[in-house]
Amino acid sequence: METLTRIEIMPLKPKGKPAAVAYMRTSSAGAVGQDKDSDKRQCAAIEGFARDRGYEVVAWFYDAAVSGADPIGERPGFRAMLDRIAGDGVSVILVESPDRFARDLAVQLAGHDYLRKLGVDLVPTTAPDFFTADTPTGILVRQVLGAISEFEKAQLVAKLRGARERRRQATGMKVEGRKSHSELRPEIVGLVRALRRKRPKGGRMTLREIAEELTRRGYLNEAGRAYAPESIRRMLTGR
Repeated sequence: METLTRIEIMPLKPKGKPAAVAYMRTSSAGAVGQDKDSDKRQCAAIEGFARDRGYEVVAWFYDAAVSGADPIGERPGFRAMLDRIAGDGVSVILVESPDRFARDLAVQLAGHDYLRKLGVDLVPTTAPDFFTADTPTGILVRQVLGAISEFEKAQLVAKLRGARERRRQATGMKVEGRKSHSELRPEIVGLVRALRRKRPKGGRMTLREIAEELTRRGYLNEAGRAYAPESIRRMLTGR
């Protein structure tokens, strides 16, 4: 079904009144049209609230025949509204009710959190404090938003870890964590292993003797100092 979108831009607000944009949404194409009352009801509620609270509505955006479960980024009218907000700095969106913004709870919460991070206030005219009040509902909403944020972070970490593990299995290479001496300075590691096997009259050179030999030959660590015996041990063990 083709998505219908109506966007109306009104004259700039008079000085002194806070500006707001209005957003309306109708789910079904059967509820769209001049003889229908969904958009008329939403418009009346927003206009009445704006008048009572002293807002000047400078633009109207309407997503017709758009499901309340659709993410806000996939709605033509909503995207146009975000472009308008980014262009003139309006930071208040008026909607008739929370479910006109989004009927699906997950979309509603994620969308509100996205707007909050942009510095935009979403105000449902039927429940202005729905997202902010210290009521059981308001507290629940904020807790859910925090849980969603933590979930998304954990999900991202898990995806990155999985990608690193798949790359490690495919290439046999380590793809995370601190690089070993073998990866950073393989030529020195080779020399250390050769010195470990080479010692007059048999036996093996000690870690300290190898470190002293590297210094004598001019090989220093990244800080410009002599290698410590512990560093020599890590080179020999491949760490």
